[in-house]
Amino acid sequence: MDRVKGKVAIITGAAGGLGRAQALLLAKEGAKIVLTDIIEAEPKKTVEEIRRAGGEAIFVKHDVTSEEDWAEVIRQTLSSFGRLDVLVNNAGVLMSKAIADMSLDDWRRVTSVNLDGVFLGTKHAIGAMRKSGGGSIVNMSSVGGLVGMPADSSAYCASKGGVRLFTKASALQCSKSGHDYNIRVNSVHPGFILTPMLEKVMRASAAIAGSTYEQAKRMREDSTMIGRLGVPEDVAYAVLYLASDESSYVTGAELVVDGGYTAR
Repeated sequence: MDRVKGKVAIITGAAGGLGRAQALLLAKEGAKIVLTDIIEAEPKKTVEEIRRAGGEAIFVKHDVTSEEDWAEVIRQTLSSFGRLDVLVNNAGVLMSKAIADMSLDDWRRVTSVNLDGVFLGTKHAIGAMRKSGGGSIVNMSSVGGLVGMPADSSAYCASKGGVRLFTKASALQCSKSGHDYNIRVNSVHPGFILTPMLEKVMRASAAIAGSTYEQAKRMREDSTMIGRLGVPEDVAYAVLYLASDESSYVTGAELVVDGGYTAR
């Protein structure tokens, strides 16, 4: 239970199923956690759960598209825990809309959270991590950053594909062959993970198709080689590996957690 003992980790988008699972697992494995989100109630409950279990955690309200908010998150992290070792750029949004019906504001909303937020987080984390002697940045992409996805998800795929290549370029800059920051940068690519966001998508797609929620769920289960939807803990364990020193020789990589969806 000490895989990230003593490390300090920021996890954005901590109100959602993925962020909550990551926070609980990293705390269980010894990390001190800074949970951030624009939503307050759910992350605060997670903070209390971590504390009741003997861990250390704080919550900071945070809009990942705001550079001022990022500066404040870093300030509070260093003030509370003295260092930063891990950043998980987990916050993200999904919009299902046909290209012909999508406004420029729609497009920019998706890319501002999913891509601009990752850029800002990486930018501000680098300075703090250099003071700590290095670190690990984990960027949450998607299978939609590897292949095209159905359900009118062009903006989402574009943003997540951007995260994938931004991750690789950042890894080069932060490595010994770049600026020698001793910071590793990797991306995680979840497939169909059973979260409130996916449930909402499945209900909407079922309504459009005139089918049932169970049929929409079965269709996604059948699209994986393993034959089931993932759970948030599946992704959390991937994040834990990349946050830990176990992955000290891994940077610029993409870790796919999709039940075999993209292997077909």
